[in-house]
Amino acid sequence: MMASQRIRILLIDDHAMLRQGLRLALNLQPDMIVVGEAGSGREGVELAQCLQPTIALLDLNMPDMDGVEVFHLIRERSPATRVLVLSGIHADARVFATVEAGVDGYIVKDASTNELVEAIRTVVAGECYYHPLITRAISNYIGGGDHPSALDQRLTPRELAVLQLIATSATNKEIAAQLHVSEETVRTHVKNILRKLNQPTRTQAVFEGIRRGLISID
Repeated sequence: MMASQRIRILLIDDHAMLRQGLRLALNLQPDMIVVGEAGSGREGVELAQCLQPTIALLDLNMPDMDGVEVFHLIRERSPATRVLVLSGIHADARVFATVEAGVDGYIVKDASTNELVEAIRTVVAGECYYHPLITRAISNYIGGGDHPSALDQRLTPRELAVLQLIATSATNKEIAAQLHVSEETVRTHVKNILRKLNQPTRTQAVFEGIRRGLISID
């Protein structure tokens, strides 16, 4: 595959050894190439503006700027760049703040290379990706809210099944295979779910479903 056709990745992390390992691992993928590395938030924003990468892998703990601030600046200066948070943080309020900010995905540093590669491809394809640990953390964080009975909601049984599968970070293709329906049918269900729950993204719909007690994370 030509370099111009690959997923162009920007690494933003203050640990040089981690960046080196990520570069080696991701450059082995036939459809990916690391085009830049930044050891600070400010440098990451500048490189994103200059390189216009397909996706930026962003650590939340940067020495000079808050990760959410870095995300907003990247979104402002390189609107087409998708942002996937890659962080060791997965159990505090910063996770919720990051998701609320609208990042395209969140994966933990404990994840395998295969999981990271899958997350990158999912996010680049236009879908959100949230590692199960992150979904569980958000579930715990918002678990104190009111939980109306699922019987009061307007989601159909099939829509509830789709929403539950979305919570596992399954793609439309994987959901279609599990439910034995077409991807187009899944896309229609997702569209209806977002509309009925009045949420802008799949991830926000999952969190709203958890808050309302419609689905659960085991």
